[in-house]
Amino acid sequence: MHLSQIRTAGGGIAVVAREGTEAAVVRGASSVRELALEALEAGQSLAQAVAARGLGEAVDLARLLEDGRVLSPIHHPDPAHLHVTGTGLTHLGSAATRDAMHQKARAEDATDSLRMFRMGLEGGKPERLPGVQPEWFYKGDGSMIVAPGAPLLSPAFAEDAGEEPEIAGIYVIAPDGTPARVGWALGNEFSDHATERVNYLWLAHSKLRPASFGPEILVGDLPAHVEGISRIRRGGEVIWERPFLSGEANMSHSLANLEHHHFKYALHRRPGDVHVHFLGTATLSWADGLRTAPGDVFEIEAAPFGLPLRNPLAVEADRGPATVRPL
Repeated sequence: MHLSQIRTAGGGIAVVAREGTEAAVVRGASSVRELALEALEAGQSLAQAVAARGLGEAVDLARLLEDGRVLSPIHHPDPAHLHVTGTGLTHLGSAATRDAMHQKARAEDATDSLRMFRMGLEGGKPERLPGVQPEWFYKGDGSMIVAPGAPLLSPAFAEDAGEEPEIAGIYVIAPDGTPARVGWALGNEFSDHATERVNYLWLAHSKLRPASFGPEILVGDLPAHVEGISRIRRGGEVIWERPFLSGEANMSHSLANLEHHHFKYALHRRPGDVHVHFLGTATLSWADGLRTAPGDVFEIEAAPFGLPLRNPLAVEADRGPATVRPL
């Protein structure tokens, strides 16, 4: 089953459930978050919660996406209670890309990136939790989320505006503080790779950028092997395209280990909060020397996730230096 959120003709929000090619509105559901909390309260799965409410009007989700009426597939009414985070160096091909970006030492010296990747290979899939902790970063709150089809807005001060095709885990925290996984979604963990390349300690700066995910959430288990395509279009023409692999079979960490190291913090177990946690990638156009430009369209697709995720690139106006007013 897949879940998504759409804007209704009256301006409200409706939840859409899709099985196979058939998609329909979930009766009376105004958000995926509320549906998840309802399932938790009733001791149900999401599929059972959807069945209990029943399905109403059939919808053409692809057409709604073209019309700009498909929203991010989960939200929180207070954006400050939606956390956007991620992990890096989690995929088997990720070390070469990151190590090349950060290579400042002599050729025979391992960078911090390569050492962290090796730690994941050695201890990222433990028989018993916890395993070695991964790289972790913060991207922002719900105000940083961009709907499918909407522009990813790069700050005027950014040195680069590059895509990162990833899978994101989607979670809601139960009333008793237990993390509950809603499912998985395609994501563009949009980042500034040029800034990160200057110094690895600028990684935190490079990640404070918008992100997009969806259009649909895959409910249930993540396939162990995921094959997808990431491409960039300019003026309607494909200027870059590469396959990407994800899923646990292609990762140096288990999903359980990544989840443990995110939710071990009490801050991340606040009842009612939503978490969108990006799992990492090994495929970047930046690594192939491509530099994006305003108007480029990022496109990410993988069969298990339904509709592709597309977002154009835009750059915000230069606001000049940030100044502080004394009181």
